[in-house]
Order: sequence, then structure tokens, then C-alpha cells
Amino acid sequence: MGRYLVRRLLQMIPVFVGATLLIFLMVNVMGDPVAGLCGERACDSATAAQLKREFGLDKPVWQQYATYMGNVFTGDFGTAFNGQPVTELMATAFPVTIRLTLVAIVFEIVIGITLGVVTGLRRGRPVDTAVLLGTLVVISVPTFVTGLLLQLLLGVKWGWVRPSVSPEAPLDELILPGLVLASVSLAYVTRLTRTSIAENRRADYVRTAVAKGLPRRRVVVRHLLRNSLIPVVTFIGTDIGALMGGAIVTERIFNIHGVGYQLYQGILRQNTQTVVGFVTVLVLVFLVANLLVDLLYAVLDPRIRYA
Repeated sequence: MGRYLVRRLLQMIPVFVGATLLIFLMVNVMGDPVAGLCGERACDSATAAQLKREFGLDKPVWQQYATYMGNVFTGDFGTAFNGQPVTELMATAFPVTIRLTLVAIVFEIVIGITLGVVTGLRRGRPVDTAVLLGTLVVISVPTFVTGLLLQLLLGVKWGWVRPSVSPEAPLDELILPGLVLASVSLAYVTRLTRTSIAENRRADYVRTAVAKGLPRRRVVVRHLLRNSLIPVVTFIGTDIGALMGGAIVTERIFNIHGVGYQLYQGILRQNTQTVVGFVTVLVLVFLVANLLVDLLYAVLDPRIRYA
């Protein structure tokens, strides 16, 4: 296990460098950061040159990237064009989005896996058909439609929840946005769990456990569910980073000032330091989540061993 962990950590280094380099090139080469500083009116040549010198944009791209990565390893993600350090923006945005993501992950695990187990054990029955149709509808409807509809009904018309989240973003106000954020992933988790449960029901180890006279609950929880969760855990692990990075729509609908909000503002104002800094942290989240998922395989399936 130790050698495998070291090998995986070493493999993460080129992936991290390649991903951040790609993002850095896309943001700095394909856009014009100086144009975002000047607003709607174009900068004059003298002002543009001064701004480029001030933010180091007059240097070659490779040198800009080398300087940026050197600063990242010291904890310096640069300064936004408004003069505020990017780390301060992260300190206010990431805790909010992490809470929102945790709420969404809880919905995926509790509701998605529960519905998947129920439908997998009752494949072909009315409850299975109803859940499949429901998940298909959720997957087909865009997230912004689901969010606006629930906000209108539950927040505006019926008054059950706040239509928008307060700046402090307490956990109880994030329940509805978390459900909206998790809706599509929840549907996929349900369908994935259902398929895995239905396939493993016919496995030899399940028939052996039943033949030994083990209680049905123990057969389902200890044998069937444990081995069926491997593809589900893989999906949820990779979905953590996707939820944090893809929360732009949900955070815009419910006025949540998290990572999605800061990325939206950074893209809108062509604030390269903000966009690259936040995406760099999201790349790290993806890598760490994938590593944890790989390590969980051995916990779920004792037959898996790491050399």
C-alpha cells in the first residue's frame, strides 16, 4: 500500500502541472486581461503597457507560468485586478462551496444509493419503473430550470424556504441549493446503483450466502451492497470536484457567493489571476478525490490488493 501511495502521488505531479499549464495558456493566450481592466472602453496604448508591466503580462508566457507556479508553492496565488489577494477570495468562497458540496454529496449517498438498492432488488416492478422514469426526467431537465422552478415554488410562492441564500450561507439555507446541485448526479447514482445491484444479485457469492442461511439484510448489506458500491464510489469521488467547479449555475440562482460566483466574476471581468487560482485549487481537489477513491477500493472489496 505504501509503495502504491507513493507511486500515485508521483503520478499526480505531471497531471497537476499539465492541467494548470493548459488552464494558464487558455486564460492568458486566448483572452486579453488588460481589456477587462479598462471596462467597456478600450485602453490607450500607454495605459495598456503600464498595466501589463504592473501585472507581469509583458513577459513571455512560459516565464509568466514559471513565476506563477513558483508563487503557488509558497501559497501565493496572485492578486486580483482590484488589488485583493486571491487567497482572501478563496478564504471566503471555498468554505461556502464546500458546505454546499457536502450537502449535495449527502443527498447523492442517502437518496441515490437507497433508491438504487430498492429498485435493484425489485427490478421490473412498478417501483422500479417509476424511479427510472423519475431519474430520466431529472437528467433531461437542465439544472437552471430545476433550480428556478424549485426557487419559485418553494421559496416565492409557498414560502417554505428563503428564495436566496444569505451572505453567511448557513447550512439550513443550503439544503435546497444542495438538492438542486445534486439532482442530476443523484439520478445517475440511483441508476448506477440499481444496475450494479441487479447484476451482482446473480453472483456466486450471493447465492452462497443465501444457501448458508444468512439473514436477507446481512446478505444485502455485507455482501451484495459492499461489492456493488465500487462503481458508485468511483462516480461520487470524481463528482466532488465536478460539483465544486460546476456550482456556477446553482450559486447564481440562489445568490451564493462561493467558488462558482468568484469564477463567474473572474471570467466576466477577464480577471486571469482569480480564474487560474481557483481552477488550480479545483485541480488539486480532483486529484485528491481520485486518490481517495482508489484507496477505498481495497476497503470495499478485500480481493483488491495494491502492490
